[in-house]
Amino acid sequence: MSDENKHHATAAAILPLVGGAENVASVAHCMTRLRLGLRDRSLVRDEQLKALPAVMGVVEDDTCQIVLGPGTVARVTPEFEALVEAERTGAATASPAPDRGDGPVTAEALAAQGAALRAQRKARNATPFKLFLRRIANIFVPLIPALIGCGIIAGLNGLLVNLHWLPGVTPALAAVASGFMALIAVFVGHNTAKEFGGTPVLGGAIASIIVYAGVADVEVFGRHLSPGQGGVLGALGAAWLGVCVEKWCRRRVPEALDVLVTPTVTVLVAGLATLFGLMFLAGEVSTRIGDGADRLLSHGGAGAGFLLGGLFLPLVMLGLHQALIPIHTTLIEGAGFTVLLPILAMAGAGQVGAAIAVYCRLRHNTSIRTTVKSALWPGFLGVGEPLIYGVSLPLGRPFVTACTGGAFGGAFVGLFNQLGTDVGSTAIGPSGWALFPLLDGNHGPGRTVAVYAAGLVVGYVTGFLATYCFGFTKAMLTEFDTAPAPSAEDRPAPAERAAEKI
Repeated sequence: MSDENKHHATAAAILPLVGGAENVASVAHCMTRLRLGLRDRSLVRDEQLKALPAVMGVVEDDTCQIVLGPGTVARVTPEFEALVEAERTGAATASPAPDRGDGPVTAEALAAQGAALRAQRKARNATPFKLFLRRIANIFVPLIPALIGCGIIAGLNGLLVNLHWLPGVTPALAAVASGFMALIAVFVGHNTAKEFGGTPVLGGAIASIIVYAGVADVEVFGRHLSPGQGGVLGALGAAWLGVCVEKWCRRRVPEALDVLVTPTVTVLVAGLATLFGLMFLAGEVSTRIGDGADRLLSHGGAGAGFLLGGLFLPLVMLGLHQALIPIHTTLIEGAGFTVLLPILAMAGAGQVGAAIAVYCRLRHNTSIRTTVKSALWPGFLGVGEPLIYGVSLPLGRPFVTACTGGAFGGAFVGLFNQLGTDVGSTAIGPSGWALFPLLDGNHGPGRTVAVYAAGLVVGYVTGFLATYCFGFTKAMLTEFDTAPAPSAEDRPAPAERAAEKI
């Protein structure tokens, strides 16, 4: 089967299991997940959905998130959208997925516990503050593919420059890699207006003021502005203010004049406020974020790395990790890379090490071992949801010991930052081995890659040892390390049993 047919088949199998086209309200995707807004969540057949070969896991949040993995999700999503549209118009009907039957009992029990924990997490995270953070994340997540692409090109260009290869090509690669970052404020403004219910192009127009070279002629508080001052934070604030002005105008301007008055007033008021206030304030905040990250890791790198690496997954469970996305983007915009992401990536290394320990400890439980084997390689590539929700979190103690692995891996990378070797990433989104092409630092790619790779090894080993030694009580081993009873189909017939005794 060709890749195109394979992705079409995956989309066709998913659609009926989420309630069909009429149940799909919205379709989007991020780095690894197909995100579906559903009208009735109860119509989703979770167990059959998880049984699909291409599906690595199902995460329930504000949307139904189906984990397909990097690369695959970007190819399945348009096929899924086409099927939804076709079914709605009656041009085609997706065929139902075959019934694969029930999986191993023990693995199903863990999956059920994982689903219950996700539901509890969703209920806890539905606070106004966390919902606001989720909206902020929705602004930046669509930018991740461009950040990754440009980041990899920037890394390749830096390697060529250091090696003095292809001097005639490197300026062109620098332009390709830097063009998006030079205008990222415009995209942030566009997405902000879209997320908060305004006209996206007006948000982009207001945010473009920040990167316009002519702002250097504007004087505020006795100082001239600099193009790009305030960066993505200024763009976010400017576009949000534009949405507020636009909504105010829509309520008061007569319909006959709306098309002329509302865009003009929105851009004028929000634009002047951006020039004479927001750019300066956001620039100060951006500077302090960069200085704060530098001080944090230069003075307490090992301790900070220990806390960040160990607490990142609990932050994810609480929904607070979304507050880090604009911080990452601000650091990338200012320094060219974020020093926080490689440390946070160590949390995934701890999960991988813990999963291997679970595999070794539960030698007789073929059900859980099968789940670990299927989720382990995605875990190496930074897709941690199948391991978290299918293995460590439902088991309880292995999740804690996995966080220990992340803490020690983060401390290792943080220590090198403290000693003067910055280890950063030029983009956000990837983790694990997938982060290697995006690594950057202040001492060249060789040392940066070596420190990050050694940090992963520390996370793997510590997560494994902590889980192997402390991840299971005797009662847990008695409960889980038992071979599942054979089904009626697997039991030999009486004649066969008699023959076995002879």
